[in-house]
Parts: sequence; structure tokens; C-alpha cells
Amino acid sequence: MPDGEVLQGRYAELEPLSAEKHAALLFRAFAGHDSLWDYMPNGPFSSASQYHRWVRDHAGQADPYFYAIRNKQSDQWEGLASFLRISPEAGSIEVGYITFSPALQRTPAATDAMYLMMKWAFDAGYRRYEWKCNALNAPSRRAAQRLGFSFEGVFRQAAVVKGRNRDTAWFAVIDREWPALKEAFEAWLAPGNFDADGQQRERLGDLTQLVRAADDPSL
Repeated sequence: MPDGEVLQGRYAELEPLSAEKHAALLFRAFAGHDSLWDYMPNGPFSSASQYHRWVRDHAGQADPYFYAIRNKQSDQWEGLASFLRISPEAGSIEVGYITFSPALQRTPAATDAMYLMMKWAFDAGYRRYEWKCNALNAPSRRAAQRLGFSFEGVFRQAAVVKGRNRDTAWFAVIDREWPALKEAFEAWLAPGNFDADGQQRERLGDLTQLVRAADDPSL
């Protein structure tokens, strides 16, 4: 089980979520961007105090286990993510509740955060690393494949979220795929992959493409 370890990368730092340390800063990063919550089970939040209560109620749980994400380039707390459906006996763990502020989106820190969580899971001995999202959430489906997850299908009418039906798209990485994906992440995150303007030279999706077992036919 995740045990409070801080995850350190070149561009991102992840530490266990704390209402006192992170809630106000994250609310400020998310404020005015209600579309972030369109496919989430939580939010949007109308006030800092409302968000603080949500963080207070969810931080410190064993499952989901939440991390706040600091972008080292801006030195700001700009997102959160969690491990959930944690099943050590089956060797299966899921990443979810991924909420990236606009400032964090499409940055090296965003990718580094996802790499750090995946690396922790496989280093801890997990065999299967899952990503699930609303089947209508095309950006999330594209992100999963960019990060090397293989599409496994859609579970129809899998849940009701905020009073709406949710068909759930499933993606996963398994342990035998991890060594090649780790190399792809490390090549993409290397300083030499970015030019003087910070633009990527190689796309991560191109580096992970050969590892993915299947592409999502709906994209």
C-alpha cells in the first residue's frame, strides 16, 4: 500500500494530499475552470471552504490515496491524482481522480507526475496498472494511450455519476510492458528532448506506440 512516501522527479514532486498545506493553493489553481469537473465524481466547488472540506474528508484515506502535484518549473501546487482500487493480493492498482489545472496541463511536470506514479506501482511489485474514464471523455482516452496504456474495451452502463449514465473505457499497463515504457518515459523526460523554447523533439505517444497492445478504435 502507498505509505506516505514523497515521489520526486525531474519536473514534478508528489506528496500525500493535505488540506492544511494544499487545499487553498489547489483551489486557486482550479478556480474559474469548472470544465475540469465535467467527468469527475466530485466538483465543481463554489468556494475555497467547500473545497477545503472535500480535501479534509479525502486526504489521508488508504483508498483512494491522494497526492498533490507540485510543478517544479513554476514552484506551484497545480494538480492532484490518486491511487485507487488498490489490490495488493491481485497485484492490481488504478490511477484516477487526475485533476490538472490549466497551468499544469501539457507540461513536462504533468507527464512526470504520471511516470512517477506508474514507476512507484511497478517498483512496489504490482502486475497491473489501470486507467478508467468516462467513455465520452476523449481527452482522457487520448492521454491514456499517449502514456502507454492499452485499450481494453468499454463497460456499458457501468455507473451513474452525477445523475448521468457512465459507460467506462478501460485501459491498462501490465508488468511485462513496464521496462519498455520506462525507457520511453525516461527518453521523453530527458532534458535533451526539449529545445531552447521548451518544445519537445520527440512525442511521447510515438515512443510508447510500439508497446501498446491495442489502440482505441473510437479515436
